[in-house]
Amino acid sequence: MHGYKPGNSSPCLKKTQLKAHLKKQWVIPEKQNGEFVARMEDILEVYALPRDENIPLVCMDEQPVQLLGNRCRTVPMKPGNPEKEDYQYTRNGTCAIFMFTAPLEGWRHVDAQEHRTKVDWAKQIEYLVNVVFPDKQKIRLVQDNLNTHTLGSLYEAFEPEKARAIAKRLDIHYTPKHGSWLNIAEIGLSALTKQCLCRRISELDVLRKEISAWELSRNEVSKSVNWHFTTSDATG
Repeated sequence: MHGYKPGNSSPCLKKTQLKAHLKKQWVIPEKQNGEFVARMEDILEVYALPRDENIPLVCMDEQPVQLLGNRCRTVPMKPGNPEKEDYQYTRNGTCAIFMFTAPLEGWRHVDAQEHRTKVDWAKQIEYLVNVVFPDKQKIRLVQDNLNTHTLGSLYEAFEPEKARAIAKRLDIHYTPKHGSWLNIAEIGLSALTKQCLCRRISELDVLRKEISAWELSRNEVSKSVNWHFTTSDATG
């Protein structure tokens, strides 16, 4: 039979047909439950909506970052020689990075804080609603199910009247458990990690300056995200 060798039960593949260095990755549970499917389809339908001038789509995620310093002085780079640093380093604590990205606007905002508490999340949301998009009717907010990512956190941080005013401006859509890959903000965090955080940064103030410069650079070119995964892909 064409494509088979005698004694083999599998097709013969040329080396060029195998691309072991490439892979597509996402997590769909083997036994999908109704809650996962419902939230996944909700997120995908939100992504399929056309751009609305009055209701921007914003995706939010966060990640911890370890602050690392050099134990020994580095050797500066010279023509033909890269910078050299000792393998030993100092641990200077951790912090949290908050990522907001509006994929249809080609915009993102990144901030670093000492902690990732309910109050920290609430203050980030206040900035999003009252500073970034003060004149918008609502904000479609996609985020994961972290226990700090709730409207109750607003009431932990602000007076009830202010908390309610912020909450009324939000249309929140949660990714399913084991489905954080559905959050476009993860793509932003991945780019930030590869392009900006791939070296030792020892102090929070320095980190803030670095991520601010990265944010400015990406926003100047309105770097967007071309999302391909749809409901039909999930059910096909």
